[in-house]
Amino acid sequence: MPVAADFAGFTAALPPAGALMGLDLGDKTIGIAVSDPRRSVASPVETLRRRKFGLDAAALLAVAGARGVVGIVLGLPLNMDGTEGPRCQSTRAFARNLAALTDLPIGFWDERLSTVAAERALLEADTSRRRRAQVIDHVAAGYILQGFLDRLAAAHRG
Repeated sequence: MPVAADFAGFTAALPPAGALMGLDLGDKTIGIAVSDPRRSVASPVETLRRRKFGLDAAALLAVAGARGVVGIVLGLPLNMDGTEGPRCQSTRAFARNLAALTDLPIGFWDERLSTVAAERALLEADTSRRRRAQVIDHVAAGYILQGFLDRLAAAHRG
């Protein structure tokens, strides 16, 4: 399945129910979050330390299989002015390479400020600096996925 060009294309490719996986791609780690099958709540799952693409993809697809994931949402790191830079190109290349290994639909969600929001939430929860470093990526993935789920729910309402 090719990578969806936009929100409408991605949602059209999704089955009516089933969990979605959100990914926050970093240079050294990949934050993973998964929704419930009804697609109402995103839950941070884990942070994967990046190695080689093949190993990373296998680990991600194993999590997807174990959790009944029917679609993957990648955070798209747009610049603050909405333009795409080198990190977006890298994310899109990752998506194309992953799409070659799975039939799961893959789409994107604007991830601007997701890490900032995750950091703020962890600070408000009085999380230690060391613990924040361990969980920030998958908490950010949760924010990315929850943003997508909220938009999906709004689209279904009206």
